[in-house]
Amino acid sequence: MTAGTRWRIGNAYAELTTDTPEKSLLESKSQKAGRNAQGRRAMRYRGGGHKKHYRIIDFKRSKREIEATVVSVEYDPNRTAFISLLEYTDGEKRYILAPQGIQVGQKVIAGDAVAPEIGNALQMRHMPLGTMIHNIEMQPGHGGKLARSAGSSAQLANKEEKYAVLKMPSGELRKVLIQCYATVGVVSNSDHNLQTAGKAGVNRWKGVRPRTRGVAMNPVDHPMGGGEGRASGGHPRSRTGKYAKGEKTRSPHLGSDKLIIQRRDGKKLTK
Repeated sequence: MTAGTRWRIGNAYAELTTDTPEKSLLESKSQKAGRNAQGRRAMRYRGGGHKKHYRIIDFKRSKREIEATVVSVEYDPNRTAFISLLEYTDGEKRYILAPQGIQVGQKVIAGDAVAPEIGNALQMRHMPLGTMIHNIEMQPGHGGKLARSAGSSAQLANKEEKYAVLKMPSGELRKVLIQCYATVGVVSNSDHNLQTAGKAGVNRWKGVRPRTRGVAMNPVDHPMGGGEGRASGGHPRSRTGKYAKGEKTRSPHLGSDKLIIQRRDGKKLTK
């Protein structure tokens, strides 16, 4: 026990079956450290961190009607969820997001007429109401965009003509085209939110540098800076003056408004 690990709550990674990734599905990942396309720093307090390889994930599940066997469940440094390596009957290997409870040797398949079982991907029109799903497409063929982080899932609440009504992880009720693909099950590593870093060095491993509080700056550097003694700095806001607590940041006139039935705060959008 040391001061750095006394309050640390880690992950036993009991679900993982190997620590060696599939080489053919790795890509090099260069360090960007908060830089934009011009190479200029666009975000402060980023830099360092451990080197990573990117794992190529099959979010589209485009290999249809071909059965695959789960070879392993692995750690992915680029996301909070675990990933599973699939080997198809034709020999091709692909990574997918690992659902909770998936086992090595299990068979999974993607297609229109497949059973709504854990790890299978199919259109929402073929799923029973109440099914928990993840890696949900927003447009057919574009690949999964919704409910991809550790422990997250959406619930198929209803079907209305060409739309499926989903209860999102945030509590929002929204419509998605019913011919969009989704994967059955809840995303793995649901205990991720229970972890505690324990020491500042853990964030440095992730590439996060120490952050200076706005109230500790001078007035020229931050709206909350300056003042005599420990001034509160007024209303919490960002360096550019945007309020940090309570201000609505979503545009009031988006095309997706008509697809949102109920916001996560319980309010219904006015049409």
